[in-house]
Amino acid sequence: MLWSLTKIIAFIAIVTGLTFGAVYLMNTSGGADITIAGYNANLSTLELTIGFALLILLVWLLLKLMGLLVATFKFLNGDETAISRYFSRNRERKGFTALSEGMMALASGEGQLALAKAAKAEKYLERPELTTLLTAQAAELAGDRRKAEETYKRLLQDDRTRFVGVRGIMKQKLADGDTATALRLAEKAFAIKPKHVETQDVLLQLQASTEDWKGARQTLTAKLKSGSLPRDVHKRRDAVLALSEAREVLAEGNSINAREAAIEANRLSPDLIPAAVMAARSYIEQENTRYATRVIKKAWEVHPHPDLAAVFAEIVPDEDPTARIKRFGALTRINPDDPETIMLNSELQIAAENFPEARRALRDLVETAPTARNLTLMAAIERGEGSDDQVVRGWLTKALTASRGPQWVCDKCQNIHAAWTPVCGNCGSFDTLSWKTPSSGEVAMPAGVEMLPLIVGQIADQSDETTEDTIDAEVIDADPVDEN
Repeated sequence: MLWSLTKIIAFIAIVTGLTFGAVYLMNTSGGADITIAGYNANLSTLELTIGFALLILLVWLLLKLMGLLVATFKFLNGDETAISRYFSRNRERKGFTALSEGMMALASGEGQLALAKAAKAEKYLERPELTTLLTAQAAELAGDRRKAEETYKRLLQDDRTRFVGVRGIMKQKLADGDTATALRLAEKAFAIKPKHVETQDVLLQLQASTEDWKGARQTLTAKLKSGSLPRDVHKRRDAVLALSEAREVLAEGNSINAREAAIEANRLSPDLIPAAVMAARSYIEQENTRYATRVIKKAWEVHPHPDLAAVFAEIVPDEDPTARIKRFGALTRINPDDPETIMLNSELQIAAENFPEARRALRDLVETAPTARNLTLMAAIERGEGSDDQVVRGWLTKALTASRGPQWVCDKCQNIHAAWTPVCGNCGSFDTLSWKTPSSGEVAMPAGVEMLPLIVGQIADQSDETTEDTIDAEVIDADPVDEN
């Protein structure tokens, strides 16, 4: 409001001043007589003032016209001028508009449109560090692999974009399954940017898949130093690589170095079951049973596993079943409620032919968590106690359709492995195998298979009353035969 009032007052003041000046000049006596080529002009003071102002305006316009002519000449000559800068700004504006539209098309999955916009942006901007990457990604999205590879190769010529070019070609080689070339490219990308997390992960996975355990451990250390890997995860994966290195050394026949590597792997990660097993066996070879027992017990505390029980048995291979039950007490007292410990106790009693105690040791595991293993143990117990073949076959048939229990399962692709490996054989992921029960049944059985136990033979109840009822029924059925 105040500003508007100020502008109105200023306008009125200017008009008033001009009016006053014009009146003053009109009332002023005198003037000028101008004679040009016989033409005489008598100008008053006001007319003379207006003429002088028009002359100044004409000179100004003439100077501007001369400047425009000079600029046009320089523009045509190739020199930088205001005209050339105007056209440059216009081209730059069009180029950035095409670049932004290309990025939006790329994000929305329109490959051909993104490729066209990238070509337009490259034409107007002439800045390959901005447009070449868009061209490569758009070509990949449009399915033009050849153009994408050519574009990535152009990026290799500039130090600022070399990493992007190497990474792009590396991803193409990975998609083609050319792991050897991809590994070399990953090493180059890692040398350019050693702290790039994705490059570290790709290089580590490729090194592990090609069994370059030494190089993988160096890459793992680089991940730890760059802060992209927690220390506890680094210790676990370093143990996996050390264990893999130990297996390779053992395959070459160097048992001493393999033993040291296995012990190192177990030291790095005591809960890694394969490392604990290999370390325990190396101590057994040295006849150091105390250290072997300590390694197995420490791993059993974290996760009971049948491989640990097997290597614990190897400490004293020729002992009798009673002595073995007593010695295994040091192991079975740890995690007594774990299903693996329960089944181990039952197996020990079966080996000692103490079948009633084996039944008690198995508890109600066949009802709460039935697996092929504990159902098979139940069949062995029934056989040992003298049950009918139908009863034994009933348990075995039920075991056929039951879950296989915990297995080595890849956390990424859920593929099941018969034995632990550092790299998943299905998806190639590193350190993703866990000892767990698969989320879904690993064997697809036909409908109606649950009736097999009833067809093959009735499953005997675990209570003594059911056993007695079965015996009484058999005696009653046999009475008429005796009477005849």
